[in-house]
Amino acid sequence: MAREVDPEAFAAALAAGGIVVDVREQSEYLVGHVPGARLMPLSALAGRIGELPAGRPVYVICASGNRSLTAADRMSGAGIDAYSVAGGTSGWARTGRPLVTGPHATVA
Repeated sequence: MAREVDPEAFAAALAAGGIVVDVREQSEYLVGHVPGARLMPLSALAGRIGELPAGRPVYVICASGNRSLTAADRMSGAGIDAYSVAGGTSGWARTGRPLVTGPHATVA
């Protein structure tokens, strides 16, 4: 079962240079994503899980926290130290934290 972090713990991890993977679809990501989030849609995760580091925590985010739990479970099964962000991007935005719109350098 995947572990979850609340937005406060996630904000601290992000500020410390944490790795963030957004598992939503590209159209959702373009509308608004957490700064520094790497797009890796859940539908493509199986083929791309090898791109993730095994030695560092990975914080997984989606819209509300459902897809990120599924993705974090899959990542954990592959040996990744994965955490689902409770509340997802919606919860992040509700706390007044910034979102970036448009494409990002790490969009797949």
